[in-house]
Amino acid sequence: MRNSFREREILEIARSSGKVTVDGLAERFDVTVQTIRRDLTQLANAGRLERVHGGAVLPSGVRNIAYEERSRVNAEAKAAMAAACAAQIPNGSSLFINIGTTTEALASALLGHDGLLVVTNNLNVAQILAGNARCDVLVTGGRPRPEDGGLVGPIAVRMVQDFAFDFAILGCSAISKDGAAYDFAMDEISVSRAAQGCARETWLLADHSKFARNAPARILDFEDVDRLFTDVLPETFDAICTQKATRVTHSAERR
Repeated sequence: MRNSFREREILEIARSSGKVTVDGLAERFDVTVQTIRRDLTQLANAGRLERVHGGAVLPSGVRNIAYEERSRVNAEAKAAMAAACAAQIPNGSSLFINIGTTTEALASALLGHDGLLVVTNNLNVAQILAGNARCDVLVTGGRPRPEDGGLVGPIAVRMVQDFAFDFAILGCSAISKDGAAYDFAMDEISVSRAAQGCARETWLLADHSKFARNAPARILDFEDVDRLFTDVLPETFDAICTQKATRVTHSAERR
């Protein structure tokens, strides 16, 4: 297999599962582990992956990966999580939904609901839910981010603070080992924090790849998360969620 084709497929696998392993890729492509290590090194040097012991993960750090890349990461898992979350939202509820590809999956899962009031700073969420004539959708003001359809800044914060939500439903970019959700931009997390402060319950949507990533800006601690929806919860987080009284709903078997 030509190197460029193999690297392209390695990236697709990483987007699907959040990580790749040297041994697993060597077996899949029927090449040596040394060959795979060279492939991963080239992808890491190009900024497409981040090397870890035994393999590689999607890159993290002080900047988020591109929106198009994020939209393809664990797409099936996000849809399953979104369906599980939507099933717990009663008709007639008031919601805040923030920026992110996972929360956009939730918007699609809510197209069959009746009587929702949804406030969002995510233009993609608003566009999706515009297909449900039985729900009212309000978009915050704020500075638009053309790369992902987000609205951020003090105007968005002030509008959110005028509401009392049944549920603030948030996505994030990373989860720390001590049980806290993180993102990349302070002007983005200020809106999410405002919504959390105005909501009866705060729910977090995070697939398993978020437990292996890092981001610099803290959104909130799990003590402020009433419910976590994930595809797979790492075993190390059982005790953290119990200690912080965070209920967990996962849509796949534990790995």
